[in-house]
Amino acid sequence: MDTGTLLSYIAVMAAVTYLIRMLPLVLFKRKITNRTVRSFLYYVPYAVLGAMTFPAILSSTSSLWSAVAGLAVAVALAFFKKGLLTVALSSCAAVFLCEWLMRIPF
Repeated sequence: MDTGTLLSYIAVMAAVTYLIRMLPLVLFKRKITNRTVRSFLYYVPYAVLGAMTFPAILSSTSSLWSAVAGLAVAVALAFFKKGLLTVALSSCAAVFLCEWLMRIPF
């Protein structure tokens, strides 16, 4: 890839990013009062974060089973309202333990 193509890609990405952030400020001058639209806009970041994170969780380990074990531990601890550090460390420990157990020949 030559420098001109790379710079044009960067310019297009910058323009798209700027437009996405600038357009709502220009189009919506007053506060949004529609309850449905406000609810939709409130949950969009969580949905996008989940859509970006979930596939990465399942493909981040060497085995699908260890990824599922870590995910299960994280979901269970989050369900019981444990802290973020507890959930993250426990799910990492579950993945490590599962990977370690799978390497032991039986």
